[in-house]
Amino acid sequence: MRILHTSDWHLGKMLEQINRIEEQKEFIECLTKMVEEEKIDLILISGDVYDTYNPSAAAEELFYEAVDRLNGKGKRPVIVIAGNHDNPERLCAASPLAYKNGIILLGYPDSNPGIYRVDTENFLLVDSGPGWLELGFKHSGQSSVILTLPYPSESRLQELLSEEADEKELQAAYSQKIGKIMGKLSGKFRKDSVNLLMSHLFMRGGYEGGSERPIQVGGAFTVDPQVLPANTHFAALGHLHRPQQIRDALCPAYYSGSPIAYSFSEADYSKAVYIIDAVPGKEANVEEIILDCGKPLRTWVASKGIMQALEWCESGKDRNAWIDLEITTDRPITIEEQRKLRQLHPGIINIRPRFEASADNDVSFENREKKKIDQLFIEYYKFKTGAEVSEELVSLFIDVVNSDPDSESDGDELTWEGIDRMAGADFNKGNDIISEGKIIPGGESGV
Repeated sequence: MRILHTSDWHLGKMLEQINRIEEQKEFIECLTKMVEEEKIDLILISGDVYDTYNPSAAAEELFYEAVDRLNGKGKRPVIVIAGNHDNPERLCAASPLAYKNGIILLGYPDSNPGIYRVDTENFLLVDSGPGWLELGFKHSGQSSVILTLPYPSESRLQELLSEEADEKELQAAYSQKIGKIMGKLSGKFRKDSVNLLMSHLFMRGGYEGGSERPIQVGGAFTVDPQVLPANTHFAALGHLHRPQQIRDALCPAYYSGSPIAYSFSEADYSKAVYIIDAVPGKEANVEEIILDCGKPLRTWVASKGIMQALEWCESGKDRNAWIDLEITTDRPITIEEQRKLRQLHPGIINIRPRFEASADNDVSFENREKKKIDQLFIEYYKFKTGAEVSEELVSLFIDVVNSDPDSESDGDELTWEGIDRMAGADFNKGNDIISEGKIIPGGESGV
């Protein structure tokens, strides 16, 4: 049985104000061709199909076209689970039509794929229950048991994990809960079937790609890789954007990563999907297929000033790439210079001055991508107000960030307006720019 694993498409995601939908269409074209050429039997899409809970019409249209083409009018099953960016109900809205061809859409951790009938010329849904299904492939006589765990937030699990606020205790409780679910479901695995697992979560030991928005503040919802069932042929994971294997897992466990680079911090590694050859009773063979879709992202550092940047543009450097440009300078970059740079290279997204240090001017831009969001809030509050933030306000901020979109807030104070009132300042006013994890004070950047 040949299986393809992909995830984190983030259809509709923008780069600054640049629409990437054409690049995403290019990826779908590449993937569809690969599926046919490699004679894939089963496709697993491990969450974050969309970038937002309310995707654009263009993003939804592309998704429906993609799964229809990958499915081949019932030629091969396509299983899609929801990620933390996906609205479970919206993702599954097309199920009555999709299931007829064997496109299985699952939104919640306890979703039962058997709610609709699947029986095509090539395969059928043999059995199922909350969190698992068995597919039978008619021509080969093989079967596959698949455990499915869409993004398991606290509310989607419908359980308070721990009343303790301590991060270590919360993390242990969450990991234990996931382990208990997987342990119970793995009882459906058999020696005569290809045993697979799909989930969208953060495994301890995984490396972030740079453009992931955190599931929760503080990394509390992290799962111990040891909870993955050892008799799994392959665990198809979603959420992290860097393709990678989780080495500490008891079975082959991989993040396929996002198909194109969504942040300049992702420019230093390749994108990929995985093809798995698996037969019952034997170890699976996993092959990484490097993708060449979408425009590359490049960071230019013109340490010799504006003339160096102009020379790069005129020479055609990285012509088919999106560019984040930093220029060392002793003065603001003029509007005319910015216009000329963008005329010479239309792919320039950001033009960021780095002022040379002097007695009168010591302005630099700190890259804050690796800092936790609560620490960024503390620093930004001090920058805006000149005062230290109270613990109460930090706690309220974390509650807002961690509030689950699946459930309504019990109080209207858990809003940005509530933070404004408590802070005694309006954070929505002013001209500050927060871009790619950096805070640029309004009026001081020269751009």
